[in-house]
Amino acid sequence: MDFEKSFHPFADLLGFEITQCSNGESVCSVEHHIKLNNTNQVVHGGVIYSLADTGMGAALFSMLEKGERCATIEIKITYFRPSGPHKLVCESRVLKKGKRVAMTESDVYCNGELVAKATGSFAMFSMPRDI
Repeated sequence: MDFEKSFHPFADLLGFEITQCSNGESVCSVEHHIKLNNTNQVVHGGVIYSLADTGMGAALFSMLEKGERCATIEIKITYFRPSGPHKLVCESRVLKKGKRVAMTESDVYCNGELVAKATGSFAMFSMPRDI
């Protein structure tokens, strides 16, 4: 099953679109909408964090064996500048895939400017994909 076609209700709720997901890399994005803003009228940091998490998960998903799943263990994110009112684009890659843990990273851009960088570790485990 392709990550782009898999059921991901939270990403759908936020309006995420995955445009690339192969060979340990992914690109995903979200169009700006006022409902994604915080009280300072810029995109809420949780949206950016979720976009990075989704991008890193998608990048790793593209490398999993049949019957394997992954789940976030931890993510560290650094925010460089506020974002909005433009589309956010997240470029993610797998840095190292071990037997049970993978290291990933994401760069999140708004209007061509780097707004955040994240690194994450993900657990990998066996589970039927239809659960």
